[in-house]
Amino acid sequence: MATIGADRSLAQASISPHNLPLVRRLEAVGFRAWPAASVQYDGSWQVRLTAGHPSNRLNSIVPLDPSDHRDVEIRLEKASRKFEAYGRAAVVRQTPLASPVLIELLRAQNWTRFDDTVVMTCDLAEAELPDTLDHLPTHDVGRFVDANLAVDQAPLRLKPALAEIISAIKPPSGLFMIENAADGPLATVLCVQDNDLAGIMSLSVSEARRREGLGTEILTSALRWARMRSARSAWLQVKLSNRPAIALYERLGFRDAYHYCYWQQEPR
Repeated sequence: MATIGADRSLAQASISPHNLPLVRRLEAVGFRAWPAASVQYDGSWQVRLTAGHPSNRLNSIVPLDPSDHRDVEIRLEKASRKFEAYGRAAVVRQTPLASPVLIELLRAQNWTRFDDTVVMTCDLAEAELPDTLDHLPTHDVGRFVDANLAVDQAPLRLKPALAEIISAIKPPSGLFMIENAADGPLATVLCVQDNDLAGIMSLSVSEARRREGLGTEILTSALRWARMRSARSAWLQVKLSNRPAIALYERLGFRDAYHYCYWQQEPR
């Protein structure tokens, strides 16, 4: 089983289904980079719930030990009832840390699999970042949230929850925006630096301005910022169906680390 030594970049680690320390570390920094309002534990399972925001990362049952499948059916039912109390269908996050026994139970109970996603990493010391216009991060959470919602064309009712989530992030964060007077917000990205790791969160480009290099420009700014703050590796999560974004990340040196997906319970 591969481990990450002090003299070895995370992005250089041998990626395999058995590299569970890598997966555990990236899952842990991901939780800190996108904190749920409520986190409860059942053995090694996390039950993450956030009433005001629909993100699956904030609202899912997250198994963290593939050998933990004791009383799996009873525990799944118990965790699912917590989601019912929030008026939500239960969701399970399947990473390499999920027990195969649990996944077989989900299949047997006709849960639906969705949102296949890849976690990618990049060695910042080796990355050749393009020479683009540099942008400095803002410290104005409200302004960033407004820009992010506008770029994503998301409902304004999400503003309080999104502002609360970003304000609750404990590691240092860079809030990056590209905007102009004529068109308003054009692109946003959140970069969360957790010691030597930099997480790229919520990269968005206005639909009308895609394929103009804005994604490259704002992502490069965030990676430069993280590298200047001594981050050694960057990571991000992207849906496998988003081929243009994956192509951009690969051009900047990101490579697959592991995959995950979600399972949703059918309405009763």
